[in-house]
Amino acid sequence: MDLINKLSDPALLETMTVGDKLTAGLMVTLIGMTITVLALLILWGAIVVMTKLIVKQPKQAVQVVKHEPATVKSVVVEETEDNDELIAVITAAIAASLKTSIHNVVVKNIVRIPDETPAWASKGRVDQMNARF
Repeated sequence: MDLINKLSDPALLETMTVGDKLTAGLMVTLIGMTITVLALLILWGAIVVMTKLIVKQPKQAVQVVKHEPATVKSVVVEETEDNDELIAVITAAIAASLKTSIHNVVVKNIVRIPDETPAWASKGRVDQMNARF
C-alpha cells in the first residue's frame, strides 16, 4: 500500500528506487491486462447472449434421401481424338462430383462450346500451368 501512496504523488516518483519503479510498472501492467481480459469476456458474453436471442436454431430432422441414377444430358468439353477415353473421364468426373458410382451416371451427349476466352487470358493460363511443373 505504501507503493500506491507513492504513485499518487508525482513528486515522490523521483525518490523511488529502481525496485519500486519495477514493481509499480508490473502492477500497472497486471491491472491493465486484467481490465482488458475482463472487458473482452464481457463482450464475448454479450455476443453469445445476443446470438441466442436473435438467431433461432432450427431443429435438424433426419431426412432419408433416395438417390436415383443421374442422367447428364450435355457436357461441355474440348474435342479430342479418342472419344471413348473422353467419355470415361467425363463420366468418372461427374460420378465423383455427385459422390456416386459410375454405374449410376449415363453420359448421353457431349457438346463442344466454342472458346471465347481472349488470347491474353489463354496465354496466362498456359504460363501458370507451365510454371507449376
